[in-house]
Amino acid sequence: DGSLLDHADYSFQGALPALALLRRRAIPVIFTTSKTRAEVEHLQTWMGLRDPFIVENGAALFFPDNYRQLRIDSGFRQPPYTVIQLGASYAEIRRFVYACRDQFRIRGFGDMGLAQVAELTGLAPDQARLAKQREFTEPFLPEKGTDIAAFEKIAAARGFSITRGGRFYHLIGIRQDKGAAVRLAAGVFSKNAEAPVTTIGIGDSANDIPMLQSVLIPVVIPRTTGPRLELDLPGLRKASRPGSAGWNEVVVELLKQLETNGA
Repeated sequence: DGSLLDHADYSFQGALPALALLRRRAIPVIFTTSKTRAEVEHLQTWMGLRDPFIVENGAALFFPDNYRQLRIDSGFRQPPYTVIQLGASYAEIRRFVYACRDQFRIRGFGDMGLAQVAELTGLAPDQARLAKQREFTEPFLPEKGTDIAAFEKIAAARGFSITRGGRFYHLIGIRQDKGAAVRLAAGVFSKNAEAPVTTIGIGDSANDIPMLQSVLIPVVIPRTTGPRLELDLPGLRKASRPGSAGWNEVVVELLKQLETNGA
């Protein structure tokens, strides 16, 4: 959201030229997102993609069956995928939220009806239904006056952490983040290729920082509201436009540069 998908309407129309170019060059587009598996599968169908993907802020990495004949040495079978899980289960997350409900006033997706999720996200009801199909993490909003720092401290003591995305806070397993999942994905590709791979990471929010720190070429997309994510990383690129148009801009530019350099 806010990178490949436009923030306001979740459109990816601005990125169509870059997506076509990536398909022609057989370059994987690995969604690394706070979205659920169900949401990603829906988006991949729309975009005509069948690549590995990382869901719920690095909670799990899904490799489709028979994908490029990759050898994957860890994970478990969950047809039609091999899954490498880093995060806690959604049941564990919800038990913690329930245990804290008297001390901290937060509203998670598990506390909201479908209409509320649709209203807060701007998603259509059928898409909101996919967003509620959580497996590992809980997006939430704190009520006014909630002490997020205190909540974060208690969460850490119970094996959870809190990160912030474009719309929501996210309660996640303490051992997971987007960066750890990206490193695992790159490791699988590198091991199979018997050579290092070039990784490009594109994001716009605080929960993208671990991912951007874990790729060879990090790219920051400006946000439509609020300040741009400010980072000081080697090789950092900055798109000039938000959303799918900015995503398209940097991908096309980088692919031309890599082609010129023989990558």
